Amino acid sequence: MSITFPDKYVNPLTDFGFKKLFGSEPNKDLLIDFLNLFLPQRHTIKNLTYTQNEHLGETLLDRKAIFDIYCESVTGEKFIVEVQKAKQAHFKDRSIYYSTFPVQQQAKRGDWNFQLTAVYTISILDFIFDDHYADSNMVHYVELKNQDGVVFYDKLKFIYIELPKFRKKENELETHFDKWLFVFRHLAELQNRPKALQSRIFKKLFEAAEIAKFTLEDREAYQSSLKYYRDIKNVVDTSKEEGMDEGIKKVALSLKQSGMPISLIAEHTGLSEKEIEGL
Repeated sequence: MSITFPDKYVNPLTDFGFKKLFGSEPNKDLLIDFLNLFLPQRHTIKNLTYTQNEHLGETLLDRKAIFDIYCESVTGEKFIVEVQKAKQAHFKDRSIYYSTFPVQQQAKRGDWNFQLTAVYTISILDFIFDDHYADSNMVHYVELKNQDGVVFYDKLKFIYIELPKFRKKENELETHFDKWLFVFRHLAELQNRPKALQSRIFKKLFEAAEIAKFTLEDREAYQSSLKYYRDIKNVVDTSKEEGMDEGIKKVALSLKQSGMPISLIAEHTGLSEKEIEGL
């Protein structure tokens, strides 16, 4: 059985598309190039390794964290990289909670001086935070500061990228940053590689994103992932007029009825599996 798609390139905002392009060893130079746009020079990534993306708490009572991508640079910095497709209740709380796992895992048995390596959480958001609509900044850097606005601790950073704020067209792309955000927003709509994206890194990305080159197994996985992504987008778009809590429950119920696994619905909505089962 063959599976055909009207699109030529994979959507990088789907779970499958994001991990296909950025979460595999052959394509790690794509992830390195993207991450280095946002990192200070002292933490520029030369190489990285992927690590287990599921992490359990210290006790049976602790919840687990499942990251889209979790990786570590050769100098020890930890990176959580995630795509968030829809607004989620307590998303900021969730990102803070997830950052505690790579912090705690640095603990050493015996005599330890508590020195830590840096932990970065990079969230690619397909939405705008409710309190950010009047803020023109597309990228938000968050770190621990004191009452005078001076950085108190520089080894824990949160970077939130609000994609809907990026509205440049192909002929307006100037910086490497512009080109990457254009890819995230428009890759699935393109039929050919734009003239502005002719560098080696984008040549490799477009080759990796070409659906015609996928195996049948990958096409089936992408079809499922694309369906979930569209379900989430459609339900969120039609529930914007609802109150926040009711809107989230409506999203969860619709996804449940579409057959999406409850664990995945919980991850996207912030509701507990018990709440979703009761809808």
